[in-house]
Amino acid sequence: MITETMSELGFDYSETQRMVAESAREFAEQHIRPFVMQWDESQEFPVEVFKKAGEMGFMGILVPESLGGSGLGYHEYIAIIEEISKVDPSIGLSVAAHNSLCTNHILSFGNSDQKERWIPKLASAEWIGAWGLTEHNTGSDAGGMNTTAVKDGDHWVLNGAKNFITHGISGDIAVVIARTGEKGDSHGMTAFVIEKGTKGFSSGKKEDKLGMRASETAELVFDNCRIPDDNRLGEVGDGFIQSMKILDGGRISIGALSLGISKGAYEAALKYSKERVQFGKPISSFQGISFKLADMATEIEASELLLHKAAFLKNQGRKMTKWSAMSKMYASEVCVKVANEALQIHGGYGYTKDFPVEKFYRDSKLCTIGEGTTEIQKVVIAKNILK
Repeated sequence: MITETMSELGFDYSETQRMVAESAREFAEQHIRPFVMQWDESQEFPVEVFKKAGEMGFMGILVPESLGGSGLGYHEYIAIIEEISKVDPSIGLSVAAHNSLCTNHILSFGNSDQKERWIPKLASAEWIGAWGLTEHNTGSDAGGMNTTAVKDGDHWVLNGAKNFITHGISGDIAVVIARTGEKGDSHGMTAFVIEKGTKGFSSGKKEDKLGMRASETAELVFDNCRIPDDNRLGEVGDGFIQSMKILDGGRISIGALSLGISKGAYEAALKYSKERVQFGKPISSFQGISFKLADMATEIEASELLLHKAAFLKNQGRKMTKWSAMSKMYASEVCVKVANEALQIHGGYGYTKDFPVEKFYRDSKLCTIGEGTTEIQKVVIAKNILK
C-alpha cells in the first residue's frame, strides 16, 4: 500500500489509514451487511445509513475540519470507499458520489460564502448531494449538452434535464453544469448549485438497474428553474473545465469502488475454494482454480498500486489526469474480470443469490461505464501520452 512517503518507496498503510479502514469495516458490518440483499431486491436507497455515515465522518472525508469534515486525504478516502464496497458496492458508490462530485465541486470552486453555506450540511449528511453533467443524448460527449442557463437580471433561468444522476430523487442539493454559451464550446458551460424545493426543479424517472440497485439513479428536470447568481460556482464559462478537474478525483473514487468489489469477490472465492471439496480434496488444490486465484490476487495488487499513485499525486496537488484515468480504467476492468472468475469458482452456487459473488458480478459492470467508459479513459490516456 503506497503512503505519502512514496518518494521513499514506502508501501505500508499509515496509522491513520489503518484506523479509518477499521472504522469503515466495522460500520459496514454493523449497518450495511444485514440489509444488503433486502435493499438490492427492493432497489431501496437507505437514506438513514448515509446519515449514520455522516456521523462517522464518511460523508465529508476530504472536507477540512473547519467546515465540519474529516480533513483526510485521498489515501484514506480510498480505504473508506474500499471497505464499504467490499460489503455493498452500491453504498460505496453513493458515498463516493456524494464526496467526490457534489461536495468536492463546491469545495474546490465555491467562494467562502458558498462553502460556509453548503459544505457543513453536506459533510454531516444533513443534506445528500447530487451532481449533474450527463444528459440523455450527451454521455461521453458532455460538451454537446442541451440544458441551458440564461441570465435574467441577477438570476439565471435553467431549462432541460440531466440523466443517470446519483441521488436524483433523494438529493437535497445538486451541482449542475448548464450551457451558457455556444454548443460544443468548452468555455460555454457554467456550474450552478440548486437546492431541493426550488421552483421549477424536480426529479424524473428512477432507473431500474442491473446492479448497484441500492444507489439511487434518476433524472433531474429543470422547467424555467430560476436561481440567484449567488448560486453560480466560479466564473461564467468555467463549468466544463471545472468538471474535468472534478472527474480527475472522481476516477479515483470509481477505482476505489472497483478495488472494493475485486477484494470482496476475491475473498469470497478464496474462502469457497478452500471449503468446497470435489474428488476428495478442496477445489483450491486444483491448478485450474489456484491459477485463477493467483491471477486475481496479482491484478488486485496492481490496481491498488495504480490507485494509490494517483492518490499520492492528487494529495500533492500535482497534475494526475493520466494517472487517474489509468487507475480507473485498470481497476474497473480488473473488478469485472475478478467478479466473473469468482462466480466461475463458485460454479452453480455463484449463480444464486445465496452467495455474494452473484451481486458483485452484477455491480461490477457499472465501474467500466460510470464517470467515463473504459474507451473514454483510453482517449484521455492517449491524449496525455501523445502530447
